[in-house]
Amino acid sequence: MTAIAPSPARVRTAALLPRLALVLAALLAALFTAAGPATAHAALTASDPKDGAVVATAPAQVTLSFSEQVAMGDDSIRVMDPQGRRVDTGELRDMCSGSTIRYGTALHSGLPDGTYTVAWQAVSADSHPVSGAFTFSIGAPSATNVALPTRQAGGGPVGIAYGIARYAAYAGFTVLVGGAAFILLCWRRGAAQRPLQKLVVRAWVTLTAATLAMLVLRNPYTGSGKFADALDLDGLKAVLETKPGASLVSRLLLLGAAALFIAVLFGAYARRTAETRDVGKNKSKDKNKAADKEANDLLFGLGIGGTVVAGGIAATWALSEHASTGIQPGIAMPADILHLLAVAAWLGGLTALLVALHKVPGIEREAVQRFSRVAFVSVLVLAVTGIYQSWRQVGSWSALTGTSYGQLLLLKVGLVAVLVGIAYVSRSWTARLTDAPAGKPAKIARQRDVSRETQPAAVTVPEDPKRAAQLARQRAALESAREKQVRDADPNRACLRRSVLAEAGVAVVLLAVTTVLTSTEPGRTAEQASGRDYAATAVPNRAIKITLPFDTGGENGKGSVRVELDPGRVGANSLHVWVDDPEGKPLDIPEIKVAFTLSAKDIGPLPLIPERAAPGHWSASGVQLPLPGEWRIDVIVRTSDIDQTTVQKNVKIG
Repeated sequence: MTAIAPSPARVRTAALLPRLALVLAALLAALFTAAGPATAHAALTASDPKDGAVVATAPAQVTLSFSEQVAMGDDSIRVMDPQGRRVDTGELRDMCSGSTIRYGTALHSGLPDGTYTVAWQAVSADSHPVSGAFTFSIGAPSATNVALPTRQAGGGPVGIAYGIARYAAYAGFTVLVGGAAFILLCWRRGAAQRPLQKLVVRAWVTLTAATLAMLVLRNPYTGSGKFADALDLDGLKAVLETKPGASLVSRLLLLGAAALFIAVLFGAYARRTAETRDVGKNKSKDKNKAADKEANDLLFGLGIGGTVVAGGIAATWALSEHASTGIQPGIAMPADILHLLAVAAWLGGLTALLVALHKVPGIEREAVQRFSRVAFVSVLVLAVTGIYQSWRQVGSWSALTGTSYGQLLLLKVGLVAVLVGIAYVSRSWTARLTDAPAGKPAKIARQRDVSRETQPAAVTVPEDPKRAAQLARQRAALESAREKQVRDADPNRACLRRSVLAEAGVAVVLLAVTTVLTSTEPGRTAEQASGRDYAATAVPNRAIKITLPFDTGGENGKGSVRVELDPGRVGANSLHVWVDDPEGKPLDIPEIKVAFTLSAKDIGPLPLIPERAAPGHWSASGVQLPLPGEWRIDVIVRTSDIDQTTVQKNVKIG
């Protein structure tokens, strides 16, 4: 069987511009698609006392400032002395004013000198938990028995389970909305097809189950990180009083309305479309008009109701996550809803098309062409809304290349570029399907009917149930083989199935990367956080120890230098340097020099010549490091009058 490809030059030229527009729009969406479900985590921007600070007298309180609104409770800020005892009053102070987001807790009076640890945890306005810890000292630093928390809020097994549920929710929403839109906009006869019915119903079940899982896991996800707390009814009640909890409950209610929509779509509407076809075959003009009017009225009602329900479900994300906070939320939330709906229409419709091509032998070519137009419009909407949302999340080119969020976004650019390339191939096969002779489908159908007529009639054996079951399985296998023969009769259709399958595979990976982005701090917030003058999560209060190999090129010029900077924080530090030969024995050399450089603040190099304390050992006290940040330590090793080398290492000073 042959297909006629669109060969005239003017046809190709006319089709070139919309295809180029599609590619351009999709590439723009590639850069900014992640903005749909991405988050805007709050960041700790300041504290009093500062991280690593040494204060002369005990402060009356500890305050924390954030980049955006957060939810905190009385136990959200904990201050512990060197022995691990709490020294705060346990009462949260709301000190917010205008655009300043600040919370604090009072300290007990008469605190002795030493190093104190501050641990905090909050829920940002985009519904994601954030946490951190830092230390400060009264009088002078001291040893402490407090271990800084290693588990980040929202991490651990509960965080993994919550992330899986989030991914399942996005996937379920995409297929549910996209599958229904494919039926209503592209292929009305698909409402009566069992494969598409199963696809949409399973998507509804997935979204409902994922929403329930997120609601149950919400308390341990933002709190202790223990699965047992999922059964805490008081915690569940507290979750329901929050904006994310209310959004999840609203989503469940809307899913109830979606269940009614599905019942009508696959019930009354499927029967009505079947009746319309039957009337059309009988060539009754009046009955045909009446049936068409009833079917169109039902289609209109389903379209309006489905759009409202789909928009409402999309709004449960927009109203509780990143779009509801940050700059211009009044514009961001509608844009986010449109973005999610466009993603669903494109990728969900693509999934429905793939199922139809693989499971239904008689899908009309016009349906594939209609989906091509729907996908084109969806990509245009993605481009417009995605550019705006990414401007809100990334903010600058430096954030695009210099933050984890930006790097993930660049990965997504590559994935969508691949997706657009495969989509272009699919579009070519769609054009060939459209241009194929009109008599081909009828010929294929006649071949199928002849094949069925030539098969021997099935013989039933009521008295032998096993034999009857065996014959039933044989008939089912024979029918499946006939349907596969019909599907594979058109080579263009087979090629289209393969290209659409490749698109769907890339789309699954794309959705996974998008889900990872939902738990990654956006570039704009990350840059804002990096601009502060301390680390949000402090370096543990222990000495910095590094070992660097060296080779001066002369005799006895090889070995290693060990550097210890204690406590490795802003202020006064003690420095120890040991030089060892390749066997690990002390190596006494003529000279050691050390320099400290903070490139981000244009400080340094600050030179230092430590004193010789013992063979192979040098030390210095009172080494002052004025600011926190990424410091470079340069060690100049001289093993003779002419042989020397410089080794260096970057370390974080809190």
